Amino acid sequence: MKQFTRRRFAVLAAATGLAWLAAPALAASDVLRVGVSSTPQVESLQIAVKEAKTQGLNVELVEFSDWNTPNAALANGDIDVNYFQHIPFLENAKKQGGYDFVSVGTGTIMKIGLYSHKWKSFADIPAGGKVAIASDPVNGGRGLLLLERAGLIKLKSGLGYKATTLDIVANPKKLSIVALEASQLARALDDVDLAQGYPSFLRLAGENPDNALLFDGVENKIFALQWVVRKQDAANPKVQQFIRIYQNSKQVRASLDKVFGKLYAPAWL
Repeated sequence: MKQFTRRRFAVLAAATGLAWLAAPALAASDVLRVGVSSTPQVESLQIAVKEAKTQGLNVELVEFSDWNTPNAALANGDIDVNYFQHIPFLENAKKQGGYDFVSVGTGTIMKIGLYSHKWKSFADIPAGGKVAIASDPVNGGRGLLLLERAGLIKLKSGLGYKATTLDIVANPKKLSIVALEASQLARALDDVDLAQGYPSFLRLAGENPDNALLFDGVENKIFALQWVVRKQDAANPKVQQFIRIYQNSKQVRASLDKVFGKLYAPAWL
């Protein structure tokens, strides 16, 4: 019942724009509260939680259904650490929200891709076709870079993931580029000609994340997920203990291998 209550609170917070409201059970000082995104990665984290228990560390996962509330919850002290964002997303969040956050550990890095239900190649996409990318600034820029690699658009040089649709200097097919919340991209595939996609959200939508027309790589570790805390908690030994358990657990790696295959890499290695 507690898990259901926390998850329902997360959905409510995302829907209303409110920060996470901590359930009374999370107030215990001996519990490490870890904020995570509700994706298939949770399975590997649950394994780490069980292993932590055997080492005397009590960990509670708090799942969120969006990418804004976990940082608000961390800032409010409702959780102790969150694990869902990469460095560019974190830096943008700190700038926009005024957060005093730091990364204290590195997690997995996921490939993203371009997917289509309608076409088997980029050449098949018709003039005026609709393309969906992530709506947040950083991941939207990452999607635009993939579109450029696919030969569908050309961007101003030197911007990298900071590019926006305003930086498109050539769009020969006159594609209509729409921005959607990242978690909704996989469910938009029937409505668009092409969409940026994430393995976790594709799994949740019942899609096969291996079927991308084009992948980016896992070489650029700037896009690896980070363990993020408030600056004053950077030396929290419970956080470091849990990160070590996650990074060194054979069962955690087996779970990630099973769910994501070659679509991820352990960026801490």
